[in-house]
Amino acid sequence: MDVDIWAWVGGTQRELHEAGNTGLAMALGDVPAQALEGRFTQLDVVAPAIAQHAETLEKPWLEFFARYWHLLGRVGDRAIGAAALEDAVALADFAQRDDVSDCPAAPGAVEVLAMTQANTDGPGYAETRLAALGAVLDGVGPESLAFSGLATQYVAALIDAGQAAEAVAYAEAAVERLRGAGREASWELGAASARALLAAGRADDALAALDASTGFKPDDPVAKGRRETLLKSQVLATLGRIPEAVEALPDLDVIGDHAREWVEWARTVGMLTEGIANTWQLGRILRQWISYFESVGGHRARFELALTAGHLAVARQGLWQARLLADYAEAAIASLRATEGLAERVAELRAAADAAKELAPPGPRDELVAYFDAADGSTADPERWVGWLWPLSGTDLEATRRHTTTLGFLGYAPVGADLYWKTIVEDGDPAAAGDDDISYLTGLLIEAGQDERVETLAARLPETRSHLALARLHRARERWEQTAAEAEQAVAHGSGLEARRLWSGAVQQLGDNSKAAEILKPLLDSGEGEEEDVWRLIVLSTAVEDWATVRAAGAKLGMPIEPGEGPIEEEWHLVRVILPAPDGSQREVLAVRTGPATARLAIPQPRGMEYNAGDVVVIDPRPLEPIPENEQERESFVIPFAGVTMLRPGGYTSWFFDGAAPSEDEWAEFNEVLAERGWPMWVYSDENYRVTHPATGEQLPGVFGWIAIPPTVRPAELDAVLDDVTEQWSHPLAWLDLAREVGIEAERHERISKEYGL
Repeated sequence: MDVDIWAWVGGTQRELHEAGNTGLAMALGDVPAQALEGRFTQLDVVAPAIAQHAETLEKPWLEFFARYWHLLGRVGDRAIGAAALEDAVALADFAQRDDVSDCPAAPGAVEVLAMTQANTDGPGYAETRLAALGAVLDGVGPESLAFSGLATQYVAALIDAGQAAEAVAYAEAAVERLRGAGREASWELGAASARALLAAGRADDALAALDASTGFKPDDPVAKGRRETLLKSQVLATLGRIPEAVEALPDLDVIGDHAREWVEWARTVGMLTEGIANTWQLGRILRQWISYFESVGGHRARFELALTAGHLAVARQGLWQARLLADYAEAAIASLRATEGLAERVAELRAAADAAKELAPPGPRDELVAYFDAADGSTADPERWVGWLWPLSGTDLEATRRHTTTLGFLGYAPVGADLYWKTIVEDGDPAAAGDDDISYLTGLLIEAGQDERVETLAARLPETRSHLALARLHRARERWEQTAAEAEQAVAHGSGLEARRLWSGAVQQLGDNSKAAEILKPLLDSGEGEEEDVWRLIVLSTAVEDWATVRAAGAKLGMPIEPGEGPIEEEWHLVRVILPAPDGSQREVLAVRTGPATARLAIPQPRGMEYNAGDVVVIDPRPLEPIPENEQERESFVIPFAGVTMLRPGGYTSWFFDGAAPSEDEWAEFNEVLAERGWPMWVYSDENYRVTHPATGEQLPGVFGWIAIPPTVRPAELDAVLDDVTEQWSHPLAWLDLAREVGIEAERHERISKEYGL
């Protein structure tokens, strides 16, 4: 991105504000942070909405800006490959339009396309990337802030093309060009130089280059810390400085959410087997990462991860897993454009697995199931048990059940499903199989994505179990109407608790809370249900204000609810309610719990939110965080609950205020006046917020927030109260929107806002 684009962003925000598109203006400024900070849930909602709105407003630069950052958020930290290629190509084409090509950020489209291609198959797209990046770099000089990013991708493409020496030379030349233009290289370009040196076999120089670039300003400051220590660990491992490499390696919980780092981290761990715990847990995580790259089209990444994970499995004698991973790596080759030498690497893994010695089982073959059941679940190694039980799987039902479900647990559901399917369906009669076997098999088939087999299985089962199996499948695929229909039939044919839960849950998803509650009500008297079912009935009954059922269910749980009829509106304790925001994020709102599954919001919310102070919402009464065991911590702990739905809006309206912070006495009076009237107020600014003294230019502590008034109070009443309580303040407070609403002194508030830079 060029510096001019940020000036343009600021100007566009002002234009949108003035045109009344305040929400869009605020969202626009936050999109880059969402992409870099990993707030992808927000980004995936906000960026497409901005792009669509920009298209409607015929603002192509704005549309490009939103699409660029959304794509960067997908192909950067999330390392999405082939699944994003079409969008990346479309953005590059969009950037060539006459009304977009002169945008200072337009070269970024080629950069993110190159990143997407690298995520898909770096070596396979190396020449394509070099050609496209080279063409853009011919027209972008080092004075542009786009230069470092493009040069970084060019170096990466040279490395993938096997031209390590050229990559070193190009990186060094790019750094010098930047220095000649009076600018410093980005940290990412410095790191690319270190990677090029490492690829060229110059590990000592790579370490020196990495150390020299540590002070460079990063394009992605959020990721710099973990990426730098990871690269340093890899270089140190290459140098054989294992203890230092282990110390530098980022912990798994640091990089676990950042797919971009997974291949490099796994490769580094593969060089540190003497200093890193090579356990089944590590193998399970690597298998999850492989599955992720399968889902996003990271073909090269899944190949490399499969080989690395396979060699790690050999090192810990998980030979069955090493052989499966060799199969996975071999299958990935078909999706790659550059395949030279890959088959040989797979063959090396298979040879290593064949040459390794199998671990001896803990007991005689015919006693292994008993040994499995007697093993301590907290210390047992499921990877070893898969290997030990494999000779029995398919011939002994008890062994097959344990073997295949453990395979599923370790990430190999398709393999487990195939074995279990042969035992139950091909070699046996599923109608004669036990409920547990059908349940386990159905679960494995669903996890493995073998939906047709589930349907085939259901066709061979008695009606009750047939409907239940199909209900499980539809539930997993979120086909709610079909789930409800099949689960209802299962209940009608005598199926038990699971079918009733599936039926109720599907009906709730379809928006009928009343019917969902009715489906669960029989559990109150039958005793068939568990505590979670009673709580769920409470939530559903609360949502439809069936207070008699709420009281009956509460009594079953021993809750001290006051007797009576009608709504339960008690004052229990403070809670935190987690509610959705329009931008896809979540907001935490302080509230008072008023019943088993209700809370009244206490904090005024900004305009545009679907809830406000005074609203009563339904909550899921399962705490989202564990309650502290320490008594002192427990006293100050406010339990968080997930908001479910609005129950009764309070009708409150929020009004914004902003200005220089008053004195302590003035602020105390301000709070007291509002509290006396029962008008909730909340300060949203922090201690870093500053406003500008209009006479001296001095930076003053500022304060902004929202005040909510009930529907019985006219806005003019709030305006009068605010005017009275702030009249003697050293610096005036502004409430511009309120003043415009009531038509009183709007110009004065506009002047205050302008003079104080609000």
